[in-house]
Amino acid sequence: MILPMKTTISERLEQQMAFLVEVEKLKAIYRQNMVTDLSRHENSAEHSWHVALMAMILADNAADPGVDPIQAMKMLILHDIVEIDAGDVSLYDVQGNIGKEEREERAAERIFGLLPPDQKKECIALWKEFDERKTPTALFAAALDNMQPVVNHYASGGYGIKNRDLKTRQIIEKKQFIAEASPELWSFTHKTIMQSEEAGFYSPD
Repeated sequence: MILPMKTTISERLEQQMAFLVEVEKLKAIYRQNMVTDLSRHENSAEHSWHVALMAMILADNAADPGVDPIQAMKMLILHDIVEIDAGDVSLYDVQGNIGKEEREERAAERIFGLLPPDQKKECIALWKEFDERKTPTALFAAALDNMQPVVNHYASGGYGIKNRDLKTRQIIEKKQFIAEASPELWSFTHKTIMQSEEAGFYSPD
């Protein structure tokens, strides 16, 4: 039996689908990190999926028992969507980070603006909460976002970063806030940083 179809589609659904089609472009934003089989660079959509999964699996390592893993997963799924317009800029690219905040604000307004107003408001609030790191959940989510590339560098044999002359001191300075979100995860991250230095992926001071 063929069920009758509605002849009209709601404006809300049209807006939701326009957003979902648009954000597929995140799959075409490539990062400097390699996937671990070394076949290609990781894209930002894959990174977002990976860190969201980390929030689910590693939530019991959060220093603050009030951390909400579902909220963290939402933040991490959304946090890099602005790169569709603003591009992916390395944490260590001083020149590239000039004006980054303004570019990302414009991108957030355009991309999340495709959604119905209530969902636009929710997504922008989550994106800003993540970016500001003022809540325990946002701090934990940001810690995972910063931990993942370190683990990737080591797991991929340093490919993708070998010509960037990253220094151990630089990495530690940018990543040590992870300790506030989770001492256990910082211990693991620090150990991995030192293993990467020993392997020659990062330059000692």
